[in-house]
Amino acid sequence: MTMITCVSPVNGEVYAERPALSLDAAKDVVARARKAQKDWARRPLEDRVQLVLKGAARLNEMADLVVPELAWQMGRPIKYGGEYRGFNERSNYVASIAADALSPMVVEDSANFSRRIEREPHGVVFVIAPWNYPYMTAINTVAPALMAGNTVILKHASQTLLVGERLVQAFVEAGVPADVFQNVYLDHETTSALIAAGSFNFVNFTGSVEGGRSIERAAAGTFTNLGLELGGKDPGYVMEDADLEAAVDTLMDGATYNSGQCCCGIERIYVHESLYDAFVEKSVAWVSNYKLGNPLDPETTLGPMAHKRFAKVVREQIADAVAKGAKALVDPKLFPADDGGAYLAPQVLVDVNHSMAFMREETFGPAVGIMKVKSDAEALELMNDSPYGLTASLWTKDAERASRIGRDIETGTVFMNRADYLDPALCWTGVKETGRGGSLSVMGFHNLTRPKSYHLKKVTA
Repeated sequence: MTMITCVSPVNGEVYAERPALSLDAAKDVVARARKAQKDWARRPLEDRVQLVLKGAARLNEMADLVVPELAWQMGRPIKYGGEYRGFNERSNYVASIAADALSPMVVEDSANFSRRIEREPHGVVFVIAPWNYPYMTAINTVAPALMAGNTVILKHASQTLLVGERLVQAFVEAGVPADVFQNVYLDHETTSALIAAGSFNFVNFTGSVEGGRSIERAAAGTFTNLGLELGGKDPGYVMEDADLEAAVDTLMDGATYNSGQCCCGIERIYVHESLYDAFVEKSVAWVSNYKLGNPLDPETTLGPMAHKRFAKVVREQIADAVAKGAKALVDPKLFPADDGGAYLAPQVLVDVNHSMAFMREETFGPAVGIMKVKSDAEALELMNDSPYGLTASLWTKDAERASRIGRDIETGTVFMNRADYLDPALCWTGVKETGRGGSLSVMGFHNLTRPKSYHLKKVTA
């Protein structure tokens, strides 16, 4: 029997483990979901919406359990209270737009014809969720999928093994039928076999680029609808008219919060030469104020990375960059908790360039590189010099200038004077190797449903 195991970054010990389902047992889960889907879709939309909101509310009631579990599983300090703010914002927003997003597009409603386009649920939706924001990333698809009339099967990353259990527990206790929303533990082989068999009508995956490629290979020839949010190397650009203090505060938080393990975290920053020295000085001071330590300590502001192998990648990228001429400016002596394993001190690098993996490959840790630029054109060329495209953060007082630059950035979202935020009213999407499809907003509902046209002639003459 294959066991799915979570090794806690807090102490390096096994925190939780569950047996993986056999292929036959997994097929039974899918069969139950498919059987339940039609009845679930026949329920009034408002009933489905309210049940999802009750599920979200029930999860909020479990905060005393959920928050420390997150710290044990992936290292986020309990000081930050879990993911409830974003989780609730997203759940509430998609609930507020569900009726409009799913309403028919009426072309004609006359004495002679009724012509309209309706949105119909795909059927069974498979959500493969990541560990870095395990509740928020899952709810991006789970909430609108259920509201739209799909049934949902959730598979969580092994690092956040208990999150799927808690989500399903909350929703079922709130009244969502057990076969409508199910949690599963699967190994890679069984996951691929289910997708290759066309078991699902829609698969949403958030994770690595290689993971996304594996999903696409498994789905080849099945015509299964896919949503993929993969890697990122999100840039920030600080222009000469930027609010310096605000830029430092937001970009450094975006680079290091959650130990830098954010899909849209800031990983590289380009600063106009007139502000460069001041920006670097203030950024180093900002980052140096973190307290690295045990995430269960209420005073800790920076916990361990989710696994020591993730921290190893960050250390290797930093070492490679330094060997090629970069300078690391944050004094490691400020962070005695850095143990060479999962506990990793934050770092700011200068004298970096795009020949370094640190500035081109996803780092996904609490380290950021800062480069000096002379113009918008130079910054734009550097921002686009990446295989990824999720978000870009522009810092200026000129919204027209930001919009003009933004049109030429190869990215899914353009921010001005903010960063590392997912607005549920906007489509969350990426380009290039960051993936395809989109979640949240009206478009998120459209991706989780299919159009169905009705052309009804009311007279025969």
